[in-house]
Amino acid sequence: MAIQSVGVIGAGQMGNGIAHVFVLAGYDVLMTDITQEALDKAIALIDKNMERQVSRDKISAADKKAAMGRVKTTLRLADLGQTDLVIEAATERETVKQAIFEDLQPHLKHDTILTSNTSSISITRLASRTDRPERFMGFHFMNPVPVMQLVELIRGIATDDATYRALVEVVERLGKTAASAEDFPAFIVNRILMPMINEAVYTLYEGVGNVRSIDQALKLGANHPMGPLELADFIGLDTCLAIMNVLHEGLADTKYRPCPLLTKYVEAGWLGRKTGRGFYDYRGEIPVPTR
Repeated sequence: MAIQSVGVIGAGQMGNGIAHVFVLAGYDVLMTDITQEALDKAIALIDKNMERQVSRDKISAADKKAAMGRVKTTLRLADLGQTDLVIEAATERETVKQAIFEDLQPHLKHDTILTSNTSSISITRLASRTDRPERFMGFHFMNPVPVMQLVELIRGIATDDATYRALVEVVERLGKTAASAEDFPAFIVNRILMPMINEAVYTLYEGVGNVRSIDQALKLGANHPMGPLELADFIGLDTCLAIMNVLHEGLADTKYRPCPLLTKYVEAGWLGRKTGRGFYDYRGEIPVPTR
């Protein structure tokens, strides 16, 4: 399966990062979203992030110019049907993802590979709602995509070997490392990471420590580059809660019960960096703990 053209669905934090690394690796990318504003913002951010790479001698100015020439945008989801590989990077809600694949299906080439960047949702279940479960996989990039080296590859129960091998080759061409995961709730990274974040929120909820002491303890005591509450704000508290709910519902184990305080922050709309407030308040020059 020779892959050269890639369709990216969603121009948000993950989608623009995915487009960034693909065009730098020489792929032609067509990115879609529901508004032109979102697409324009994504292109501007890709340009800005590549300029930073140029300033740090990670890539040349010629590399950047060539890469930016390989990314195109469209408001029509159907236009992505003629690409060799589709990567869905929409919001982490299963009904949204299913609707996207359903709308795209009539426009697909026979051999197009479908993938989802989902961080927790069943690949087998998503694939079963398409006409090509054997050519469907989980393709989970880490955030921020241009920086993080890992890509989780998740096979659904029907995924064939040719599709898996094709995506391993894509990951290698991107200069990243593939980790193969079985199709169980939250896969590998989030199966381990999210309960740690959830436990940090419980530690805050129960008054064992405040925001600053919890983050300092993990940074200095476990040598983590970011504290768990700081990391939760970076990821998005709504995403953290969604993944915990998938774990709790999918594995039916009380150890995955989302902390009520995490739910409360999401209900308040305090989702972390993207909304200006989460476990820290980002509206000033320096982030300030909110508890």
